Amino acid sequence: MKNTVIITGATSGIGYAVCKTLICAGYPIIGIGRSKENCDNAVRTLSEKYPKAKVNFLVADLMHQREVIRASEEIEKILAEFGGGLHALINNAGCMRSRYMTTEDGYEQQFALNHLAGFLLTQKLMPIIRRDNAAVINTSSTSHKMMKVNWDDIMYQKRYRPLYAYKQSKLCNMLHVHRLREMGVRSCGVHPGLVNTDIGGKDTEGAISLVWNIRKKGGISAEQSAQIYLSLCEDGFSGLYYGLRSDDSGRWQMENGEHKGRAQEIRQNKQVNHENAKRLYNISLKLCG
Repeated sequence: MKNTVIITGATSGIGYAVCKTLICAGYPIIGIGRSKENCDNAVRTLSEKYPKAKVNFLVADLMHQREVIRASEEIEKILAEFGGGLHALINNAGCMRSRYMTTEDGYEQQFALNHLAGFLLTQKLMPIIRRDNAAVINTSSTSHKMMKVNWDDIMYQKRYRPLYAYKQSKLCNMLHVHRLREMGVRSCGVHPGLVNTDIGGKDTEGAISLVWNIRKKGGISAEQSAQIYLSLCEDGFSGLYYGLRSDDSGRWQMENGEHKGRAQEIRQNKQVNHENAKRLYNISLKLCG
């Protein structure tokens, strides 16, 4: 029996597609979503389609740190019930915002969910991750490449720039990966591609929503994007940052008439280095208490 994979942001988009893809490959799944209705629907649908699969979904709004801590405690119980160990933690939950909004902890929401949630969940599960030599896989984005961390105002409180805040959070995902690797944890970041999901249309308005709804039409499907996560789980990895392998024209490779992905190591932002990773790690520890 294969070890369990934990996936955050698992009830829609890339996360849900990854759940289906990994279940088909024989992995037990623990999904996390913020809506009870969506979690119940996901469990019912997946259990009906894959009756032999081990599937459990937790309801938790990971934007709030108390919810991250509660989820980590529930995960330990479910892992014990499933038997076996932990294969991978996929920190996939994310959001976009078009105006400055804060969590109950007082943190800007994109920074809180896109970075701190995965950071804190990883920290809480670290004893299990180390015990099982599990991998930590962060969903990042190529949008991190042109960014620097705004150290003087890391949550853009003084002058909120929503796209900058989003891109910075994706850079933080990569800095988190870099620091984990320095600590001896198997970890990598993923550029899932431009994917046709609703992330840019949820809880956004104005130009952010309009631009995303236009851009996503040229994106690949969530099922295509999920192939990279399957490849990393099945084949392992040694690099820091991966995308989905394509041919010279940029089209995804085909096998037997279907898109089949294989993880391909790609270049990350030069800002992803020891100094910045350690600095962000120490800041994140303080912000997470």
